[in-house]
Amino acid sequence: MNNQQQFHNEQQSGQIPAQQNHGGHALLDADEALGALMSGMEQFIIFGEHIQDQELSSINERQKAFLSQVYNTFVETMKTGQDPTVPTQTYMMQMPTTVTYGMQQSAPKSPIQSSTELNDECVSTYMMNALKSMASNFTLASLEATNPVLRRVLADSIPNIIEMAYEIFLYQNKNQYYQVPQLNAQDMSIIQNSYAPIQGTQGTH
Repeated sequence: MNNQQQFHNEQQSGQIPAQQNHGGHALLDADEALGALMSGMEQFIIFGEHIQDQELSSINERQKAFLSQVYNTFVETMKTGQDPTVPTQTYMMQMPTTVTYGMQQSAPKSPIQSSTELNDECVSTYMMNALKSMASNFTLASLEATNPVLRRVLADSIPNIIEMAYEIFLYQNKNQYYQVPQLNAQDMSIIQNSYAPIQGTQGTH
């Protein structure tokens, strides 16, 4: 029996080998997600060399190491279609979750014109943008993944990427790179109280 005939028979019987248990569209989405992950990791390496603040350097190293394991788990699962040797881990950020609200006047920004102008604000922004791209691509790929193990790896990685992006946000906010404006108290209250719960839904699950 040739390989094509064997594959046809396996399709008919529903016994497709795990490494072939991928839909074409799903595999292309996974390829996009893996590309975003690789690009982000490479940016962490390239721009990490320009970091001046030790705290940001530590975040960069910690996140880079975690993303390396995400990459290995992702690649193994995509190749085999089976449970990876190292399952998805949990990223634990170390920044205190304190947000400073309000805007302060600062000099207008413009694009840098030389790599010598790179600073910690630039680098942390590149890290944030890379993580946003990863989160978006992983989410899209997980929604239509046909292989259940790969889908779980993608889905379980998303909260970790979100946690890393939140850590960068907190770092940027702490250093006034990312300022957070607020509505006045009255407008905030109006929005917060503009919705009401559905009645009679408690304990119906």
